[in-house]
Amino acid sequence: MTYRTALRSRALGVRARIVFPEGAEPRIQAAAAILADLGIADPILFGADPAAITTHHRLHDVAELLRVRRPERVRDGIHALDLASDPLRFAAGLVALGEADGCVAGAVSTTADVIRAGIWAIGLASNQESVSAAMYLDVGGRVLTCTDIAAVPMPTSEQLARSALAAAHARRALVGDVPVVAFLSFSTAGSAAGVEVERIREAAVRFRSLAPDVVSDGELQVDAALDPAVAARKCPGSPVAGRANVLVFPSLDAANIGYKLVERLAGATAAGPLLQGLARPLSDLSRGATVDDIVDVAAMVALQARVVA
Repeated sequence: MTYRTALRSRALGVRARIVFPEGAEPRIQAAAAILADLGIADPILFGADPAAITTHHRLHDVAELLRVRRPERVRDGIHALDLASDPLRFAAGLVALGEADGCVAGAVSTTADVIRAGIWAIGLASNQESVSAAMYLDVGGRVLTCTDIAAVPMPTSEQLARSALAAAHARRALVGDVPVVAFLSFSTAGSAAGVEVERIREAAVRFRSLAPDVVSDGELQVDAALDPAVAARKCPGSPVAGRANVLVFPSLDAANIGYKLVERLAGATAAGPLLQGLARPLSDLSRGATVDDIVDVAAMVALQARVVA
């Protein structure tokens, strides 16, 4: 069974209320029909009819939410209503108010706009200080979580640790197995030194303090993280020992390039990106997303919503 099949199977019958602020986009409409048919979601579509937002009974509530969260940006009620009438912010506002269980956007909007709407309306989870993003790769039946692939260009040690925390938590819901976390570097267990190696080591130490019950190690080269035979030579005492399924990359460059190399050259199936770190589920799409990609991300958001609920 592929991860795509397993993911949809896990989400069957969840019927999460997922709002799509780009409802005029044909790919979104096609995906929404599939999600409804499978019982994964009860889709809420906005965007095709501008009046649907301006006449919605929660518009003023969303406007007040934005005014309270961002008083430095919203100077009066009219300005707040203007912001709330934006489909992205309105959709995120519905999630924040509990009118929807999650939001999926990005087929038309940029990642920056999607993340901005989420932070504005929903805010960060209490154990997070920034938004990160993960991609799930099915490599011949082995599912890998790769983070951060889309949001933070050069994360601090604290951001790396918190991104790993979010990824480990999400993996239990989205894959159903036990997370094994590897903090990746060009060094394995002290084989090299330098500022960048120290940043990864500090992240691994910080993660262990945040999640002592999760198996983790770092710094590790990717072969030591994934191949038990290599791990036996390079880091024989590692608790990860080649069994990693959550890969924490040192930078956005490395993560984005790495997962796309595996996807293109190894024929891996990619599901995501999944945004991490928000208080309630909202996720992004590639603007090149296919209908199947949209269904997959929505299934992920539905499973996230079930955990939050």
